[in-house]
Amino acid sequence: MNAAAKLDDNVTKLDVEAPPQPQPVAAPVAVAPLAAPAPVAAKKPRRLGRLLLMIVLPAALAIGGGYVWVTGGRYQETENANLQQAKVSIASDTAGRIVQVDISDNQLVKQGDMLFAIDPEPYRIALAQADAAVAVARVGIEQLRAAYSQAMAQERSDASEVDYAQSQYDRAADLAQKGINAKSSLDQAKNDLDKARQQLAVAEQGIISAKAALAGNPDIETDKHPTVMAALAARDKAAYDLAQTTVKAPADGVVSQASSFKVGQYVGSGTPLFALVETGDTWIDANFKETQLTHMKTGQKAEIVVDTYPGRTFEATVKAIGAGTGAEFSLLPAQNATGNWVKVTQRIPVRLELTDADAKMALRTGMSASVTVDTGVARGLPAIFGHATAGEAQ
Repeated sequence: MNAAAKLDDNVTKLDVEAPPQPQPVAAPVAVAPLAAPAPVAAKKPRRLGRLLLMIVLPAALAIGGGYVWVTGGRYQETENANLQQAKVSIASDTAGRIVQVDISDNQLVKQGDMLFAIDPEPYRIALAQADAAVAVARVGIEQLRAAYSQAMAQERSDASEVDYAQSQYDRAADLAQKGINAKSSLDQAKNDLDKARQQLAVAEQGIISAKAALAGNPDIETDKHPTVMAALAARDKAAYDLAQTTVKAPADGVVSQASSFKVGQYVGSGTPLFALVETGDTWIDANFKETQLTHMKTGQKAEIVVDTYPGRTFEATVKAIGAGTGAEFSLLPAQNATGNWVKVTQRIPVRLELTDADAKMALRTGMSASVTVDTGVARGLPAIFGHATAGEAQ
């Protein structure tokens, strides 16, 4: 064992003392420059900035949103609005054949402009007949006056006959009492007196009849007599019918649905022929949510923006607020007595009147519009706690 240990020690010394062998030189390898590590002191400000951003930004948004909410609520807006104009159905009050047409479809007309004319000749003839009837009625009244005068004269004559017959009867009675005259003469005198009295009664009835024919007033004016008044009314009706053969525009507007209206067409009385959309009577029907009507009142100012003129604003005022929601006036109102009821915010129509008269000519019925009403009342801080704002108190 000692010999082996010595041998190992010699080999180890030889390995240590042997000169180093030359090693092959490896090719140089390019090494990417390493990024300089961030200083430890810079991490704290970045973390602080992030923390401040996470706190300040939500707080700013909350404050800004709260300010907008508190100062808002004064202007109530809706896009559920349409412009409306009165639509008049044009019809003729008289029947006849069209002889003249002065309008065309979508033509702008003014109040009093002639639209069309019906053949007036039959109505001229009817007017002439009515004039003749008036003249005949006036002549009849003069005849009634003459009959009344005749009845008065007859009554006076019969009254004289009664007086004469009475005197003859008295004389005959006196003579008969004295025995000078025969009884037959007394009977004849009595018979003559009775006849005279009967004739006087007939004459008095003739006066009453003649007076009644004069409407109980012998001095009545001719044109005040009922017969003449009836004839005059018939004459006025004939004159009115003749005037209605020329149909004129009842208001300023645009003619609509008149493309098939032509000369030669026969029209009946009261039959709708075409429509006239009045440009002078323009309003807006805006459907606001029921939650938007808290402070809305008639007379408040509003602004209208029509989709046709997006860059133009029209001024208006609140004219009226509807009596109920649209569901209340529908043909089949909703029945909420069942158990599947779901609360839905209802809309109530609000009518607004345009205050700019010149703007009405540029608008057409049915146009879509956006409405903004100035209620004059903002929410304010007290609204959060349920108190009235200064605007509400006013």
